[in-house]
Amino acid sequence: MRRSVIILFAKQLWQTTFRSKVLHITMVLVTVLIAFAAYSGWDNYNTQNRIRNFYQEEARHSWESNPDKHPHRMAHYGSFAFRLKHKLSLFDFGMENYTGNAVFLEAHKQNTINFSEASLSTGLLRFGEISMAMLLKIIFPLLIFYLGYGALAGERENNTLKIMINQGATWSEIFFGKSLGLMSLAMFFFIPVIIITLLFMFLAEGNPITSSELLSYFILILSYVLFFGIISSITILISAMSKTAKDSLIKLLGIWLFFIIILPKTLQAFGHYLYPTPSKIEFESIVENDLIKEGDSHNPDDIHYKAIKDSVLLANNVESVDQLPFNYGGFIMSQSEKISASIYNQHLNDLLTTYKSQNAIERFSAILNPYTAIKHISMAFSGTDFASYINFQHQAERYRYQLAQEMNSLQMKFIPNKKTDTPSIIDKSHWEAFPDFKYDHLPVLSILKNEALSIFSLILWSILSIIIVKKISKKTKVL
Repeated sequence: MRRSVIILFAKQLWQTTFRSKVLHITMVLVTVLIAFAAYSGWDNYNTQNRIRNFYQEEARHSWESNPDKHPHRMAHYGSFAFRLKHKLSLFDFGMENYTGNAVFLEAHKQNTINFSEASLSTGLLRFGEISMAMLLKIIFPLLIFYLGYGALAGERENNTLKIMINQGATWSEIFFGKSLGLMSLAMFFFIPVIIITLLFMFLAEGNPITSSELLSYFILILSYVLFFGIISSITILISAMSKTAKDSLIKLLGIWLFFIIILPKTLQAFGHYLYPTPSKIEFESIVENDLIKEGDSHNPDDIHYKAIKDSVLLANNVESVDQLPFNYGGFIMSQSEKISASIYNQHLNDLLTTYKSQNAIERFSAILNPYTAIKHISMAFSGTDFASYINFQHQAERYRYQLAQEMNSLQMKFIPNKKTDTPSIIDKSHWEAFPDFKYDHLPVLSILKNEALSIFSLILWSILSIIIVKKISKKTKVL
């Protein structure tokens, strides 16, 4: 293939496209949508993080402002954990508006994550929000289809395709030239998104941009470049195999509707049908029943904890808890916390396994559907996917458990077993000594591992697109 000829066909597609007045209107509309999506994403990021930081500081101030108290009262007083947004969440909102961003942390209990934007808004949010990622994943493929549906079918209708072949151009040169031209048109619209996203990441409030966030950004951009390359190749192939431009457009619209709208929704519903999950009330009832079976740590006459008491007295060679070198109540609370946390975690892991099974059906369709691949990659590297939500949930639970056990440890160490004339309290400096909750986003390596299938799918589709273009170019007819 001759590079000069390929570039010539790419330029020819550009010239033909830019002669259309419709394109100029499209450019204005796309520019307005990109600007609106970029600003709204940036504003939402700043506003939400400002609110979450404020209430995290308020929760911490409230915790530290407690007077001298019994440590077990502080364990039940609890605290809050807020999930700060990833900088790239201004690019892709993902699932974040539906999964919640705050959780109350207290002893003996794992609470659900609350305060999602969807729960606090009108039903209009269910129709989706305009984000830059939404435009790139859904609108841009439609735009590429529109720009390229007549690339070869139109030439065939005008009988110019036969002239190109007679003048010495090969099918491979025509195919790759048109694909390159269409891909460059896609990049013409995509480059402003690349620049604006990076600009707003640097302008975002909070901590300076990190190397991890920059790496996620570059992986994200590269993934979208591959995706647009695949879409461009599909467009040229369909155009080449269609007798008329109208026929090509109808086929491409059908592909867009099926692979981007119908198939993902159908597979999600199918996954939920195959792997049903209990309601919130059912789940909490199951957990509560298992907790009851393990006894009540607050009841001194409970059979289960009486057995623990007897073993502790025997191990320390004493006859009563008053003679123990540590506070027995604090010890029992620590054992109770271990048991309850184990039960909660077991049921939570079972529930998460069910959710993963539901999602797996749609995720595996990435092999057949590049839209599914780019959707999951985009959310993952923007910190707005299901794995990011679970990461926050696990971090919050670890912090809750550490807080409860630290209070139990303080009770064991400083609270006497025998009642005295002085109150059973400890100095408030212990509240200040316990660190505040800090949320860490998933590292890039973990995201790469989670999205290995989606990344493999994009690479596979890119390679197959080149191979298929070569194969089809040898079999395509002029008429």
